[in-house]
Amino acid sequence: MDRFMQKAVELANHNVDEGGTPFGAVLVKNGEVIAEGVNELHKKFDVSGHAELLAIRKAQEQLQTHDLSGSIMYASGEPCPMCMTAIYYAGIETVYFGGSIEEAKKAGMGASVYIYNELALPREKRAVKMIHMPLAGDVKDPMKHWQSREGK
Repeated sequence: MDRFMQKAVELANHNVDEGGTPFGAVLVKNGEVIAEGVNELHKKFDVSGHAELLAIRKAQEQLQTHDLSGSIMYASGEPCPMCMTAIYYAGIETVYFGGSIEEAKKAGMGASVYIYNELALPREKRAVKMIHMPLAGDVKDPMKHWQSREGK
């Protein structure tokens, strides 16, 4: 097994020993670990406290950049839709993962499969109601405000 995946798995197993879920992540750039994370849902009661997101946050803060292109994510389990979105936004182009979302579902953690399926549906067919409320009247449109900034 690759040494970076081995580290992600070790982090995940240690997290299970600490009462957490079996997810660890290692972010690597130029052959060096730049950040690690484990799911902290059990510690922080924060649904965004996933291993991959925490590794991305740490790396971005440490490197003072949003752009993590050239980095590789090693995750003990296949990233959920939220983590995959962050991976896309951060510019990470390669993800190695251990357990699949189907295996996670068999272990009693099926939210990722459900959410991936939900996101594939048109807005009007999703379980979460998505209601477009266009800005009108005297409201300052934040998108137009952003576009009007110098250099945009």
